[in-house]
Amino acid sequence: MSYTNLNEAIARLDEIEATVSAYSHAMGVLNLDASTAAPLGAAEGRGKTMAVLSGVVYNLAASDDTRELVAYLSEHMEELDANHRRQVEIQKKSCEQLVRIPQEEYIAYNVLLNKAEGIWRVAKIENNFAAFAPVLEKIVAFNRKFAGYYDPDKAPYDALLNEYEEGLSMQTLDGFFAELRRVIVPLIRAVGEKPQPDTGFLEQSFPIEEQKAFAKYLMDVIGLDPNYCTITESEHPFTCGFNCHDVRITTHYHEYNPTFAMYSTIHEGGHALYELGVDESYNGTCLSGGASMSIHESQSRFYENIIGRSREFIELIFPKMQEVFPRQLQGVTAEDLYRAVNKAQPSLVRTESDELTYAMHVMVRYEVEKQLIGGTLEVKDVPAEWNRLYKEYLGVDVPSDTLGCLQDSHWSGGAIGYFPSYALGSAYGAQMKHVCESELGPIAPFIAKGDIAAITAWLREHIHRFGNFKKPAAIFEDACGKFDPKYFADYLTEKYSAIYGL
Repeated sequence: MSYTNLNEAIARLDEIEATVSAYSHAMGVLNLDASTAAPLGAAEGRGKTMAVLSGVVYNLAASDDTRELVAYLSEHMEELDANHRRQVEIQKKSCEQLVRIPQEEYIAYNVLLNKAEGIWRVAKIENNFAAFAPVLEKIVAFNRKFAGYYDPDKAPYDALLNEYEEGLSMQTLDGFFAELRRVIVPLIRAVGEKPQPDTGFLEQSFPIEEQKAFAKYLMDVIGLDPNYCTITESEHPFTCGFNCHDVRITTHYHEYNPTFAMYSTIHEGGHALYELGVDESYNGTCLSGGASMSIHESQSRFYENIIGRSREFIELIFPKMQEVFPRQLQGVTAEDLYRAVNKAQPSLVRTESDELTYAMHVMVRYEVEKQLIGGTLEVKDVPAEWNRLYKEYLGVDVPSDTLGCLQDSHWSGGAIGYFPSYALGSAYGAQMKHVCESELGPIAPFIAKGDIAAITAWLREHIHRFGNFKKPAAIFEDACGKFDPKYFADYLTEKYSAIYGL
């Protein structure tokens, strides 16, 4: 239809956004179910449903009517309110991008991803990369092709990076990671020459049911309202934000490693607090949710590490932990636990790694993805390249693909270009801490008295509430000024020098 009335066009935009949001909500619930509760045999039936739902979304988002609507509104941007201007900007980019993707490829890709998660899960459990490789080959091929659809003027991996962080490039990341290596590698080496904290008390049996109770306690401590955020289990922890009143987080429990669930709960809780803090008026529109993966990871890493691994937080939660695990923590002090959860030592698994060596894990994935998308690495050779990089970057030998290239769920979900967000997010968080403290004073006293809400309020005011209304770079720079990785390097140097007496 032809649009001649601005109010009519705005109403139609609102209708389309609400409909797409509803279908996305439904598909999100199906994906959540697939990872948490659905039997493996349900994949085929769910795939058919996903094909129908994704087909409807494609038809709605890429229709001639939608393109005509977006074109009309683009010509009247000055007459729109700020929210609708940003919505049109996002929809225009999305529409132009989506119409380049043939519908049959869009649907086929969504169906593939629906199957991939279950195949990856079994392959990881069985240490069988060969079983996952054919699916990964298809996912990589789709992403190479889609990169050309997204932005044919960019290198394919740059185009994929921009899907998660607008403006990000390999050139920027190469410089960022080089700076981190310059600071972190000698710091890791210096720490490695010092006596390591005792972690033996964390390697005994911590019953799963008690861990579940403690996870819910941690959610309460950081300020997650169970009326709007629930927790369940999955092979790999993640967060689903459907709107600012409905966010789900997952964790995974290891009987002989209680800190995994402890910190994955706090990490995913940081994601959830971000989603719950977005302005309510954005619900049902493309302005809902986080601005980018790096901004999102800045929040999860902020709560997990800057708050959750601080001495003050450990002292705050330790009495409850002793109450839940009295036998396991007999004779253990809060200082023992603080040093144990901050032990810095090269390891195999990213999600179990310490704050200092974590970025090295991300660098491995970044290098593998660059090669996969650039066509210089074949999927069948991923395990060997992964193992080589782990030896080079972290000095560890990888004993299995389960503990190696099959450990993460991201590739099975098609999230190629996502991993650098973890390292950038950590660095963003350190700079946010610096600016927050310049306004509130040191955050340690707030944590010590359990007033996490005061810190969350600052983050909500400067980061969370904007959702996708502002571009990620604008959100960060308006809050923190120009990004400088020096804040992260200084934060790590100061923290680990103190812990290890460097």
